[in-house]
Amino acid sequence: MPKNNEAALAELDERWRLIFTRLVTGSEVPPGMRLRTEGFMEALVTLGVATEDTLQAALAQRYEEVFSEPLDSDWRELFPFPQVPGFGQRAPVYPSTRD
Repeated sequence: MPKNNEAALAELDERWRLIFTRLVTGSEVPPGMRLRTEGFMEALVTLGVATEDTLQAALAQRYEEVFSEPLDSDWRELFPFPQVPGFGQRAPVYPSTRD
């Protein structure tokens, strides 16, 4: 694999790591960060650097490393390529009245 391709795949892996790390720590992920990553994934497939399957397998591996649990078995149906799965922790809700 050419060096540029390796660098592109490493950049993509770093973007996934950053997104998932922010989510697991309760930080926000700006929509632009996720959208640019998804666009980058699509570009890599379009340019023939990788296939959808190889990218999704690598994404699932990175997710499991960061979250310490695998994605649900149906995640590819819920998040078709190039969507990046992941949700932040729910914010706590405190009652504002005595009712």
